[in-house]
Amino acid sequence: MTIHIKNESKVAVSCANCQASCCRLEVMILSDTGVPEAHISRDKWGAETMLRLDDGWCSAINRETFMCSIYENRPLICREFELGAFECMNERAAQVVF
Repeated sequence: MTIHIKNESKVAVSCANCQASCCRLEVMILSDTGVPEAHISRDKWGAETMLRLDDGWCSAINRETFMCSIYENRPLICREFELGAFECMNERAAQVVF
């Protein structure tokens, strides 16, 4: 039995055409990966998230290249977010980045 996907993206996502849509999501810091203090936001209960700027973008994203400036020390959630996976394509579609 074959299940056909009707709304599969025609755009192949790669590092060359990624618009860092995921870098506008709230990212909880769940494990110690070495995220620099300058990029950490803490709420009144001590929960840590990636610091987001007033426009909603992660403070670690380079706005010219759309690359992470702390790539080697990015949070676990960022490491597991797969380029071109359903979640990625869903965020790209929601932000009309294509």
